Amino acid sequence: MKKTLVLVFLLALSACNTMEGMGKDIGAAGRAITGSASSAKPY
Repeated sequence: MKKTLVLVFLLALSACNTMEGMGKDIGAAGRAITGSASSAKPY
């Protein structure tokens, strides 16, 4: 499990050229999760 998390983190870092880019990617992922959670609410 730990190796998988490290691998995912390294892949995410390699996809972003800068820390700013990484912040934008993380923000976009957070918005996507929030949007899907909101649409799954029954109320």
